[in-house]
Amino acid sequence: MTSSISVKDRIQTLLDATGFAVLATENAGQPHTSLIAITPLDEGQRLVFATYRNTRKFTNLMQNQRVSLLIDGRGHEGSSPAFASFILGAVGRVQQINVAMHPHLLGAHLQKHPDLATFTQAPDCVLLEVVVEAYQVVCGIDDVTWWCVDDLKS
Repeated sequence: MTSSISVKDRIQTLLDATGFAVLATENAGQPHTSLIAITPLDEGQRLVFATYRNTRKFTNLMQNQRVSLLIDGRGHEGSSPAFASFILGAVGRVQQINVAMHPHLLGAHLQKHPDLATFTQAPDCVLLEVVVEAYQVVCGIDDVTWWCVDDLKS
């Protein structure tokens, strides 16, 4: 895959089609993974998710904001063989979102994931976003490329 436009389109298509990612965090040398519901914003430059404060995930994020996400594209692009192995990795930093200052972000997340309404209203729930720095695009075992988010901007 050589064109940044086709890469950008494939990334956006996958982010729009799937609602979940595996989040990898770390604290004191101990890795931890969690399945999270994500909502892409700003053409995939930011990925919003929610979690409880009393989780290992949140504790890890407060100690080390650097994260990696894995988004599985298999089965999300239809039956085209070109998308059969499409996997997306994202690396970036997590930051908390003040819902009082940005209620539209919570609204966008609930529009994509309406089943999380009760969860996000819990007093212990916090809204976070990954500010993506780069994507790793995997189209096959020998077809892996890295794309800086700045290079994918319109």
